[in-house]
Amino acid sequence: MRILGIDPGYATIGFGLLEAQRAQVHMVTYGAITTPAGLPLSRRLYQIDRDMEELIGKLKPDVIAIEELFFNTNITTGIAVAHGRGVMLCAAERCGIPLYEYTPSQVKLAVTGYGKADKHQVMDMTRRLLKLAAVPKPDDAADALAIALCHARSFTSRLPRSGDVKETV
Repeated sequence: MRILGIDPGYATIGFGLLEAQRAQVHMVTYGAITTPAGLPLSRRLYQIDRDMEELIGKLKPDVIAIEELFFNTNITTGIAVAHGRGVMLCAAERCGIPLYEYTPSQVKLAVTGYGKADKHQVMDMTRRLLKLAAVPKPDDAADALAIALCHARSFTSRLPRSGDVKETV
């Protein structure tokens, strides 16, 4: 199974592609889609849409795993990220790729075994589980690989049970 993990955003969107078969998982590629800071939000969203469709076409994932949003103190940034995430959901749907959504605590639990792990613990365990020499950069790409790992661990180690994740297919 080819799993494309997505860390949503509007300035930097992390992505990571894993190949998973049973308990074996390996990293294929990772990176980030970026949009220029000076562009209006509508133009950035349009670019994200085009770039996501191109990425999906190039990487040919079987499924996409994306993080659900968690709002911190900056609601304005959160709204823009939500717009970007919506564009990503539409691109996945248009490309016909099944989509799975995970909360930050589900990702942390799947990768570290602790749902309240800090960012550095998640990044280090992602590096270890994928047998990488260093934590992937940018951080958004490392987060995307952790999201893909979450899906791999949820769906390749056992048969999924209803209610485990929210599928938006």
